[in-house]
Amino acid sequence: MQPLLLDFLKVTESAAIAAMPWVGSGKKIEADDAATNAMRKELNTMRMKGRIVIGEGEIDEAPMLYIGENLGSGQGPEVDIAVDPIEGTTPTVNGQSNAITVIAAAPKGKLLHAPDMYMKKLAVGPKAKGEIDIDAPLKENLRAVAKANGKSVQELNVLIQNRPRHQEYIDIIRSEGAKVHLFNDGDIIYAIATCIETLDVDMFLGIGGAPEGVLAAAALKCLNGEMQAKLMPRKDEEVHRCIEMGIQDPQHSLSHSDLVNSDDCIFAATGITDNLFLKGVRLNNGSQLTHSVLINGRENQLRYVESQYPVVEMV
Repeated sequence: MQPLLLDFLKVTESAAIAAMPWVGSGKKIEADDAATNAMRKELNTMRMKGRIVIGEGEIDEAPMLYIGENLGSGQGPEVDIAVDPIEGTTPTVNGQSNAITVIAAAPKGKLLHAPDMYMKKLAVGPKAKGEIDIDAPLKENLRAVAKANGKSVQELNVLIQNRPRHQEYIDIIRSEGAKVHLFNDGDIIYAIATCIETLDVDMFLGIGGAPEGVLAAAALKCLNGEMQAKLMPRKDEEVHRCIEMGIQDPQHSLSHSDLVNSDDCIFAATGITDNLFLKGVRLNNGSQLTHSVLINGRENQLRYVESQYPVVEMV
């Protein structure tokens, strides 16, 4: 996977640049289409036998890099790919923060083949790795994470998406004296934040999209953090979809290795608009500047990358 590292970075950079003209436009489909087409074009130039295992657009019927799509030159390593051409389509077209373009990759068979449905996710950084249990009461996880991070429970900072379905979690955390920090969109960035020590985030918790869960799990794998998860099918159709995709027991709790079963994985994300630790695409003297994170599991190393591209007129 190492030889493909910069190629995957170019994929997210190109998608972010393609999405940028649609920031504030109110046009979700057009924005998603632009980012998707840019991703597909770059992926098809890569020397690999790539296959999309987590695609985009099943729920909102946006243009897709569809599950099962083959990409690349047809030569080189066999690679499973998870993509979200725009994580945060609504913030993008509303001109708001927290929009990124993101991709993860691993050797064939090493990423969970997850349907687009709800998933409960619990994530922590390296210090608390091995100390969490998604099936345990939340209070027990708070105490375990506090101990691992050398804090009192009252000093913990927990990130949760601001949704009514999370109110019970919020109430429990605050009743224990820990701090809840709410965010509105884009949970991939916030899960990764647990592994960036300067941000002082101890835990990420919430119910969101399963595809985003696998993408975040790849990043945490690369950074030596941990994510556990549990799919939450809401109807028989979703249960059957899980079984069709190889998940025989959709109610079974998923360990980090169930989500991403290789250290030889890659994660890249580029800011479309500003977020917690990435800047959005910006103009500078006739050029477009991108700001990205590039992570690979072989080194457990996070790199911030700034790139400069010529301005291309929107078509």
